[in-house]
Amino acid sequence: MKLLVKWLFAACALLLVAYLYPGVHIQSFGSALIAAAFIGLFNTLLRPLLVVLTLPVTVITLGLFLFVINALMFWAAASLLDGFNVNGFWAALLGSLIYSVLMLVVDAAMKAIFPRS
Repeated sequence: MKLLVKWLFAACALLLVAYLYPGVHIQSFGSALIAAAFIGLFNTLLRPLLVVLTLPVTVITLGLFLFVINALMFWAAASLLDGFNVNGFWAALLGSLIYSVLMLVVDAAMKAIFPRS
């Protein structure tokens, strides 16, 4: 149940990103659900591998390269899906930053909805 609620909140966060920033476009709530699932899968499966492979660059840039990795995950999901479009790398960077902040709010809401017992 917790996973489903977080998935719905993530889709709503994507819709809010598209509403707040004109560089990100989402056609429908169904497209947002699929995009949220893809972003979640990319962040779970690909992001740790990319973080390890780019560790020297991340250390040299004092962690700022992690923003690039987040933007690439966001952009990759948009390039694979119909109904979810991002207007270039800089739009992906800003969209992923907004999405990350919104997902922090979602995580806080999830802790309030599903407290540990």
